[in-house]
Amino acid sequence: MPFDLNLTTAAALAIALLGAAYVRGYSGFGFSAIVIAAASLVTNPLPLIPVVFASEIAMTAFQARGMRGHVDWHRVLPLLIGAGIILPFAVKTMIALDESIMRMVISGIIFALGLALFAGFTLRKSAGLAAHGIIGVVSGICNSAGVGGLPVATFLTAQPIRAPRFRATMIVYLTGLDLITLPLMWHGGLVSWDSFTALALAFPLLGLGVWLGGRQFTSASPDSFRRFAVFLLLILSALGLLRPLLT
Repeated sequence: MPFDLNLTTAAALAIALLGAAYVRGYSGFGFSAIVIAAASLVTNPLPLIPVVFASEIAMTAFQARGMRGHVDWHRVLPLLIGAGIILPFAVKTMIALDESIMRMVISGIIFALGLALFAGFTLRKSAGLAAHGIIGVVSGICNSAGVGGLPVATFLTAQPIRAPRFRATMIVYLTGLDLITLPLMWHGGLVSWDSFTALALAFPLLGLGVWLGGRQFTSASPDSFRRFAVFLLLILSALGLLRPLLT
C-alpha cells in the first residue's frame, strides 16, 4: 500500500474518497476538505495532500463537459492571482509544522469555515474584484493545508449566484489553484512515487463518485446537498480537534 498504509486505514480512506467525490460531483466543492479531514483522523494527512490535489484535477476532466458557458472568469482570475501571490510562503510554512500542530490547524480551519457556511453568511450584493483578490489570498493560505476551496465557497455562497455558475466557477478555480500548488509541494518534497500509486488506485473511485454526484445535481437542488456537506465537515473537523484529547 502507498505511504505504508494498512488495509484498515486504506479502506477507510477509500470510503472517504468515494463520498467526497460524490460531494464534488454534486456541489463543485468539498472534496479536499472531506478527504483531508477524514485522513487526519486515521493517519498523517500531509503526504496525502498532493494526491488530493491531483484527484481534483482528474475530476475536472470528468466534469468538463456541461460546464462550458457557466464559468464566471471575472471571479476566477482575481481569486487565482491572490492565491498565487501567497501560496509559496504558505506551503513553506505548512511543511515546517510538525504533524500534531498541522492536524489541529487543518481541523480548526475546516471547523471555522464550516461554521460560516452552516450559519448561512450572506452579502447584500456581489463583491468586487479587490474582495475576490483578498479571498484568493485567504484561500491560498488555507490551500497549504488542502482546504483552499472552503473560503471561496463561503464567499461565493454569500453572494447571489445561480447554482450552475457557482458549481462551474468553483470547479475551475479549484483546478487552477491545485495546478499552482502542486509544483510547490513537489519542490517541498511532498510528491513521491507513492503519490502516483495512490492516484492510480483512487482513479476508479473518483470517476464513480463524480458520475453519481453529477447525476444527482441534474435532479435536485445543490443548496440542500451543500448543507449536508457542511454538516459532514463540521463533524469530521470536530473529531479532528478532539482527537488529541482522546489519545
